[in-house]
Amino acid sequence: MSNSVSANRRSVALLGSTGSIGTQALDVIRRNRGQFDVVGLSAGGANIDTLVDQILEFRPQLVAVASEESAFLLTDNLIRDTRSAQVAPFTGKIIGGPEAATEVAAMGADVVLNGITGSVGLEPTLAALESGATLALANKESLVVGGSLVTRTARAGQIVPVDSEHSALAQCLRSGTPSEVKALVLTASGGPFRGRKSAELAEVSPAEALNHPTWDMGPVVTINSASLMNKGLEVIEAHLLFGIDYEAIKVVVHPQSIIHSMVEFVDGSTIAQASPPDMRLPIALGLSWPERLPRAISPINWGEAAEWTFEPLDNEAFPAVDLARYAGSLAGTAPAVFNAANEECVASFLAGNLAFTRIVPTVREVLDTHVANASSATAEVANATGASYVKDSDLSLSAVLEAELWARDTARGVAS
Repeated sequence: MSNSVSANRRSVALLGSTGSIGTQALDVIRRNRGQFDVVGLSAGGANIDTLVDQILEFRPQLVAVASEESAFLLTDNLIRDTRSAQVAPFTGKIIGGPEAATEVAAMGADVVLNGITGSVGLEPTLAALESGATLALANKESLVVGGSLVTRTARAGQIVPVDSEHSALAQCLRSGTPSEVKALVLTASGGPFRGRKSAELAEVSPAEALNHPTWDMGPVVTINSASLMNKGLEVIEAHLLFGIDYEAIKVVVHPQSIIHSMVEFVDGSTIAQASPPDMRLPIALGLSWPERLPRAISPINWGEAAEWTFEPLDNEAFPAVDLARYAGSLAGTAPAVFNAANEECVASFLAGNLAFTRIVPTVREVLDTHVANASSATAEVANATGASYVKDSDLSLSAVLEAELWARDTARGVAS
């Protein structure tokens, strides 16, 4: 059996290259030089030094940053870098602006790994799918807010999930046919506040919420993990990826983060995917799917004693998952409003302007207003401003973007 991904190298465009997912993806590629060519990189531009290092090491054809100012700074830093005199000059193209990442996504790579944080990743996701690339998707928000826009654009098997939970589900689903699947079981670490009751969460600080016991992630994802909002988004993502009804998608707390998710089958068996909590495994699978890269991570040491525990989710203390199910079942623009309002509430919490326990209720208030506007006397005006819910059959990119903008403005007003 061959250990190679294929006889041909795969070209990779990496979105969010200086973030947590991006840097780990380049580490995977670095260990498998014979398998991949990095042809495109995109980054926000906040970490120019890291991006310069990546460009000089991987020599992409196209590099994108989020503003023209960052593009000028990047170009200048590349010229000034003393290493440039020791190697061939960088001859790739550097672009800047809000659409730059979308241009990288559409450049025609074999694989586009979308590691952007937040719903800003939606247009690059659509562009990658339209280009025909395999989309290794770590940007769950783009699928959540895009919903049927994304699933209608994707051909069968074109999206390979990179979230550890959904990568685990994809692996477990190989064990049976779709008709044999009874339920999906998403595991959650429980975050830094596992076991606390709602009354104990009222005074938690951003510093406490950012202290995740297992994963090293960006601030937005870490706060979402603390509130279990991240797990709510993952429930919506699982429904869209695998076509399983919401009532058949379960969440269980597993503090050790070794079992990444499970699939229950109709005969009573449950297949689980177990590995150490290391994102390089799902990243490697995203790049090489459906094959596996050898030695992507170190496996579990089965010679050591270990204890794995499972606990029910406390929906009273952590109501985000139930709210996500509600938003997901509404579909249309509801998940976009749900996600956008949450992102604004997280920003307000991190700034010290909103209590941790007010994040989910504020999101609920914005979502309820959005849905209520659909049947109000001012529905025509509400539709024009994005305030009104648009059902799934009428969903468009403009409707999603307008709903997001309205949700952000409304959430800022409620959270201030």
